[in-house]
This record gives sequence, C-alpha cells and structure tokens, in this order.
Amino acid sequence: MPGGDKRFEVRPAVAEALAEGRPVVALETTVIAHGLPAPHNLETARRLDACLRAAAVVPAPIGVLDGRVVVGLDAKELARFADAPEVMKVGRRDLGPCLAGGGLGATTVSATLYCAARAGIAVFATGGIGGVHRGGGDSLDVSADLVELARHPVAVVCAGAKAILDLPRTLEVLETQGVPVIGYGSDHFPAFYCRESGLTLDTRADDAAAAAAILRAQWDLGMTGGAVVAVPPPAEAALDPATVEAWIGAALAEVEAAGIRGKAVTPFLLRRLDAASGGRTVAANVALLENNARVAAELAAALAGVLSRR
Repeated sequence: MPGGDKRFEVRPAVAEALAEGRPVVALETTVIAHGLPAPHNLETARRLDACLRAAAVVPAPIGVLDGRVVVGLDAKELARFADAPEVMKVGRRDLGPCLAGGGLGATTVSATLYCAARAGIAVFATGGIGGVHRGGGDSLDVSADLVELARHPVAVVCAGAKAILDLPRTLEVLETQGVPVIGYGSDHFPAFYCRESGLTLDTRADDAAAAAAILRAQWDLGMTGGAVVAVPPPAEAALDPATVEAWIGAALAEVEAAGIRGKAVTPFLLRRLDAASGGRTVAANVALLENNARVAAELAAALAGVLSRR
C-alpha cells in the first residue's frame, strides 16, 4: 500500500481520493525552490492548488521533507520550500542521498514522475520537461526526465520542453524511448514560452477525452511508460520565438564563460532570461503553469471517468 514505507508517505486526502477513483494531479516542488523567484514561487504554488481544487481535483505536491518523500504537501510545508535558504534539487538519482541526509529536497520532473507512479497517480502537471541540452551530442547532457517518462505510466502535462534545450534531439530521444508526445489542440511541439517550435507532432488530441483515450489504449496494452501531453502556452502570455532565442544565446554564452555544469545550468539560465526579458519570461512561466494545471485537471477527471467504466 502506498505510504506503508516510513520513507514514503502519501497523505490521507491523496490516498483516499486514489482509493475512491477520484482525480488527483501530482505537482513538483523544484518550480517553487529553484524555478521561480520569490514571491512568484509561493504565489504560483497557491494558485495551482486553487486551480485544481476548483475543478474538484486533489492536488498532490511532492517533495522530500525531513527524511521522507511526502505526496500531498500542505501549504505550510510548501512555504518551507519557498523560504528555505538551501533546498536540494532532487532528481530520481538524488532521492536516496536526500532521504539519508534528512534535509529538504525539491523534486524535479524525474523524481516527481517516480514518486507519482509509486503512489498510483496517473497525471502530473509541470511547466516544461527537461531534455537534451544544446551540445548534448558531445557532452551527453541528457535529462533523466526522458528516461523516467519511459519507465512510469504517468501523463506529464507540460508546455513541451524548456526552450533552452535542443528540442529536435529531445523529441528524437522521446521517440527512441517509446514515449508518445500528444499535441493538445495543436499539431506542433510548443517551446515553453513560445506556442510553436517549428517541430510537427504525429499525435494530436483536441480535448481531455481524446487524450485520455490515447493513454488508456496505451496502458491497456500493458505498456509501462508514460506520455507527454504538450500544451501550447496561452496566446496572451506567449513570447516571440526569435526574441527568446536571442536571450537564450546570450545566456548560454554566460554559462560557457562561467564553466557552469550539471543541475546548476537550468536555474542559472532561467534567472538570466528573467533579467534579460524584464520579467516577461517569469510571467509567461506562471501563465503556462496555470494553464497546464487546468488541462491536467481535465485529463485526470477524464481518466477517472474512463477507469470507473472499466
């Protein structure tokens, strides 16, 4: 039973909803600790919670707290992730060290995917997944998100992959891993802040029912992997691709000059983009997170409806 292990706790509200077949959506905590600056981080966490609850969906924020993985963090606990001076950024490989250390750990997409699947949650809302970094063909800097997507039956609702990445190669790796990428109301792969990346997708779903049907067909075959549900950011918040690309180019040059590597790269780039854009990238990030949460709520409800009829 999820939560039986002392290292892994599923809070009662989440456990009860899962047991009763009601919709639940997982949320990561890295966006609070590392992805958004204060005060946007905690404000956005509260807005995502309110968005899901308004749709009669149970929010399940996931993080490492005092030596335990907690699925279903409460408001006070989320505030700790926003306010603490040092929060470990936790991918799947970091779960053991973080738990053993007894500290505070904000889960990335890869760790959240693992924990959501273990708890039995089928839908996870985030901003953008990780992928192949630019120059990844030489550096082999490829996010563990892509591997975990292939391992766990969880639909990740996102605005594609982060725009700072090599998007064509990211899609190639997802194809190799057998992970379907479903364009939500679009034939194109979004580029996080931008509605289109210039990359066409093979699969499209125009509503939550259609996306749920694709997922259920996949899982009915016994496939154990997940899927990417790629949602373009809202038109009113989306940014111009050429402008974003110019900002990214300048920020990447700073990364190279400073010798920044590994998990520190993405937070650094996001901070530089925020500065270069005068806050426009943060505003777009917040808007797409809320939009993704709304779509995830609809998808979780549709999947719960499908499951209840089986």
